[in-house]
Amino acid sequence: MAGHIQDRWYKTEPGPDGKPVKSKADRFGMGLRYRARYVAPDGSEKSKSFPDRKKRDAERWLLHIEADMSRGQYIDPGAARITFRQYAESWLDTRTSSPTSRVELGRRLRLHAYPVIGSRSVGTFRPEHIRHLLAVWETKPGVSSSYARTIYADVRAVLSAAVDDELLVRNPCSAKSVRAPKADASRVAPWTPDQVRVVRAALEERYRATVDVGAGCGLRQGEVFGLAEDTVDFEGRTLHVVRQIKHVEGKPVFALPKCEKERDVPLPDSVADALRAHMDACKPVEVTLPWGTPEGPKVTARLLFTNPGGGIVWRSNFNAYDWKPALASAGLIPEAEEGKRYVSAREHGMHALRHFYASVLLDSGESVKAVSEYLGHADPAMTLRVYAHLMPNSRERSRRAVDRVLGPPPVEDHGP
Repeated sequence: MAGHIQDRWYKTEPGPDGKPVKSKADRFGMGLRYRARYVAPDGSEKSKSFPDRKKRDAERWLLHIEADMSRGQYIDPGAARITFRQYAESWLDTRTSSPTSRVELGRRLRLHAYPVIGSRSVGTFRPEHIRHLLAVWETKPGVSSSYARTIYADVRAVLSAAVDDELLVRNPCSAKSVRAPKADASRVAPWTPDQVRVVRAALEERYRATVDVGAGCGLRQGEVFGLAEDTVDFEGRTLHVVRQIKHVEGKPVFALPKCEKERDVPLPDSVADALRAHMDACKPVEVTLPWGTPEGPKVTARLLFTNPGGGIVWRSNFNAYDWKPALASAGLIPEAEEGKRYVSAREHGMHALRHFYASVLLDSGESVKAVSEYLGHADPAMTLRVYAHLMPNSRERSRRAVDRVLGPPPVEDHGP
């Protein structure tokens, strides 16, 4: 048995004949009687106390500790008492991702995980606690299945780190009875070229080229608003996507594009012409913002798209007062009633231009790998998950390819 058990109500001393004699200790009848002690793998001494008549419980506890040590599954009881919130916040401080990513991750945990499991000790997590968490999200307003899937991945990552740090034997999210939230089943329905043109025409002149960049190069909204003069290579016919404008705790900052990936995108002649015309009508403006976080170092860039006052384009203002009226002009959403706001248009945000760009490339036969690279996706698998259904010609191409090899040979014309 690992360690030993101390009886604190009795003491053993040598008797007159030299034999050990048991007698009552000064604390007889006070407090917990038995203290089980052992030496942990790190050399520190650990103990747990048990009441009178519970010596067998103390022995079983030590046997359990010994079995965990032999299997390599020992968990420090003291360390495992740290709460999920305490551990998650310390884990966040050591992550190597961008500051903005850490802020967003922390926000998701704070809003949707901590209220349910934040006070639970890490070492006590079981699959039932994760199932309960998922059930809460299913009924929580504003938490879609896709969003729940993202938060679940955050919680799973925290608990995986706890396993690595030997605070938890196994990740409860890995249990067969725990099923991750499913992604939304809705498919992307790309705009038609006419819809793109109508939306573009309905925008104020200073914003029309944003549609060309979104639909013709696949940039995200923050990347469009963060596009600077020195990132447009007209001679090389390339657009360098090196920054975006993000809002961290309500404050705008420059940051790397999503997934921390800079990328180069082919610059079509039509988009290049639109950008030249835009830069002639609306000169680039020098804008200075902190990098990464509101406390980050200041960075200056000559932005192509700014508001009428020469500052950055605020996403919320643009969406409400420029983008949605343009969507209504194209018949994509209804006109706003007198004195009321436009309806939600999540599926018709500027991201719809990226969907249009992807659909055009895939329909023309461009490879999924290239499309993934131009869109700045984490990997081609993500591109396939989102856009596989936008490849309507692939089956016909497959049929023709097989028929060319296995079909009957062409009839030769031997002349008269």
